[in-house]
Amino acid sequence: MAALATGDLELPDNILTPWLGKVRGGSVLAALSPAEPQRFGSGKAMVFDSGEAELVSEGGQKSSNDITKTVQSVEPHKFQKTVRMNEEVLWADEDGQTDAVEQILAQIQPALSRALDFGAIHGINPKTGAVAGSITQKFASVTNQVERAAADKPYANLDAADLLVLADGYVPEGIALDPSFAAAFSSLRAGQTEQKLYPNFRLTTEVSELDGHRSSVSRTVSGSGVVATPSGILGIVGDFGGFRWGIQRAIGLELIRYGDPDGQGDLKRNNQVAFRAEVVYGWGIADLDAFALIVDKVA
Repeated sequence: MAALATGDLELPDNILTPWLGKVRGGSVLAALSPAEPQRFGSGKAMVFDSGEAELVSEGGQKSSNDITKTVQSVEPHKFQKTVRMNEEVLWADEDGQTDAVEQILAQIQPALSRALDFGAIHGINPKTGAVAGSITQKFASVTNQVERAAADKPYANLDAADLLVLADGYVPEGIALDPSFAAAFSSLRAGQTEQKLYPNFRLTTEVSELDGHRSSVSRTVSGSGVVATPSGILGIVGDFGGFRWGIQRAIGLELIRYGDPDGQGDLKRNNQVAFRAEVVYGWGIADLDAFALIVDKVA
C-alpha cells in the first residue's frame, strides 16, 4: 500500500491542535453497555445467587439457602491501526499550521471504536473480515434467533425476540440495529395523521428509545462491507447488562520515525513516518441466552 503524499491532500487553513480520541463513538456495544475498569489479561468474574428468602412461622425452624455461582470469563483482544505518510506531509502541515495530519489521525479513533463491535459481535479481524480463532465469545454464537422476511412488520420481529429472551429469564431492555432494519421502524407512520410511530427513535449510534428499548444503530451490527462471510444479523435484542467490556490498555498514539513497523519497508529509506494507535479490549458475555438475534431470512 502506497504511503500518503502531499499531492493527495487539499490542506485546510485550520490550526493544528493536539489529537486525542477515546474509543466510544461508533460502537453499539459501547453505547448500550457501560465500560468497566479491567486489568490486563484474561480474567474471570464470579456471580453468586443464594435464592429467595424463606417464610418462617412462629417457633419454626430455619433452613439454609444453597449458594450457586456462575463464572463469567473475560478475554483480551488487541487492535491496532497504522497510517504511513511521507515526511513532506509533516513538513507541509507544520509550516502551514494546517490540520491535515489531525484529520488523517482522526480516522484512527472511529476504526478502533468499531473494532469492539466487529470483534465482540462477529468475532472477526476487522482488517481482513475473516473469523479470528482467538475470539471465543461473540454475539454471532447466540442461538435464540428470529428470522425476518422482507414483508414482516419490524415490531413483530422485535416482539418475537423479546419473547425468546423473556423465556430464558432475562429482561430485553436494549436493542442494537443495523441501519437497514432501523429504517423499517423510522419509516412507520400512525394512521392518517402521518405522525411517526416512534418519534424518539434516532438512526444514530447515540442511544435513543425504540418501543420501550434502549437502542443504538450502526453498520457494525450486520458487518456489511467488512465481514467476509455475511452474518445476516439485523438486530441484537437482550439484557446488555450481561455484556461486560473494558479497555485494558488505553489508546496510545505513537509517531514512528525508524524501522519497518508494518512490513511496508524501512521508514528512513522511504522518507516516511508512521502513526500508530493501539487498544486492548477485554470483554465477556455472561449468558448467550440473555440475547436474541434478528436475522435476515434470505441470508
